[in-house]
Amino acid sequence: MSRIKEFNLPDLGEGLTEGEILAWLVKVGDVIELNQPIVEVETAKAAVEIPAKWAGQVQAIFHPEGSTVEVGTPIIAIDTDPGAGPIEESTTGAPASALPTPSAASLAAVEVAPAEGAVEPGLIGGPAPGGRTAVLVGYGPRNTAAKRRPRRGDTPVPAQPAAPVAPVAPASPAPLATAPSNGHGPTGGPVLAKPPVRKLAKDLGVDLSTLTGSGPLGSITREDVQRAASGTTAAAEPLAVSAPATAAASFGADREQRIPVKGVRKLTAENMSRSAFTAPHVTEFLTVDVTRAMKALDRLRNRREWRDVRVSPLLLVAKAVLLAVKRHPMVNSTWAGDEIVVKDYVNLGIAAATERGLIVPNIKDAGRLSLRELADAMTDLVQTAKAGKTSPADMSGGTLTITNVGVFGVDTGTPILPPGESAILAFGAVREMPWVHKGKVRPRQVTTLGLSFDHRIIDGELGSKFLRDIGDFLADPEAALLAWT
Repeated sequence: MSRIKEFNLPDLGEGLTEGEILAWLVKVGDVIELNQPIVEVETAKAAVEIPAKWAGQVQAIFHPEGSTVEVGTPIIAIDTDPGAGPIEESTTGAPASALPTPSAASLAAVEVAPAEGAVEPGLIGGPAPGGRTAVLVGYGPRNTAAKRRPRRGDTPVPAQPAAPVAPVAPASPAPLATAPSNGHGPTGGPVLAKPPVRKLAKDLGVDLSTLTGSGPLGSITREDVQRAASGTTAAAEPLAVSAPATAAASFGADREQRIPVKGVRKLTAENMSRSAFTAPHVTEFLTVDVTRAMKALDRLRNRREWRDVRVSPLLLVAKAVLLAVKRHPMVNSTWAGDEIVVKDYVNLGIAAATERGLIVPNIKDAGRLSLRELADAMTDLVQTAKAGKTSPADMSGGTLTITNVGVFGVDTGTPILPPGESAILAFGAVREMPWVHKGKVRPRQVTTLGLSFDHRIIDGELGSKFLRDIGDFLADPEAALLAWT
């Protein structure tokens, strides 16, 4: 059996089809141990450290930092028996230098992330936060099969044994005006360019066959096309041009920012599109006087045993939802084609806006928790999410979700259901507003709730009663607790 083993990018059990390599934690020549973290990968949900599947010595790294790699693609080669001496011949008689290397076509399909600083931090495609989560290789079941959309004109390219290529500084590309436009590059081989780059070239009227690429294995990048379109090369010196007194209107690709859709943003887009066009959504609204609830929170904060606990209006909303589910269990269910699955447990999701995008971790079996335990669980959940350390397991299995849009000063919204859930509640900002109280107009603390639900499962009556119960609890939590428990 060969000493050299290739380590493929694993499926981390969250429907992963690809991941971006954020940072290599080892380098060629390093001796590593079993389960030692070797690479940090940004998936659709989290930044994850992937441990080594074998102990040994790193022989080759196939993809540089910033590459987006499909699941199952080799990312590193490890010599599992470095003490056996130099590698001269493999068991098949092939030279030791013939380490498996991804084909030219597969390398050309690898998307290299923009340079650091090209996108502002916090935007999709920008720098990722420092939080990391260690998981085991192949953790959890896989939800969807990894698929790659076939590219027009692609033909299988057999992998040829070759020494692994270390990343080198890209050469300065220069347009070749005399190259024939026959779908081949200046060297006579096929033009290596991703579909978005080909589309950009078509839009700008640039012939790809006349360019020399600066990407992996000579693949043509977006920057190569834009330089060719502007009539400049990497080595060209900028020309001093006097600006006109009044600048004319200018618009075009040179003033557009193109942000790669990947990671959390890509997963969110897929989930929201699938949910919006699968589950028939209905949204109802309810405006509630929550003055008594806000006073109850103040009294709770002043109790000795609660002084170190983070108490917020969202805590009472979560408690209201959990109590309302007990009164209307059909709300906590899933549409399963020919049956409806009603769940006796509530994995309560709390939507959280992070630098990586929107994520929805959930509190497992939240209905069993006391109010104090629920407060602690929500605090841990939010802090972990903001630190970028939420694990894939914490973001799976949700049954019902709350999204707190009020923290952004928004009154309410029409939230889209997370896939597999039948209801989601939007909690709006709490504002002081004029309100009729005991026959007189007085300033009161008021909020608006928005409940979206799957109309296949929840009809108007059930949805209205569920929302009304949440509102009743928030209007007078003490009376609701006495009446319902």
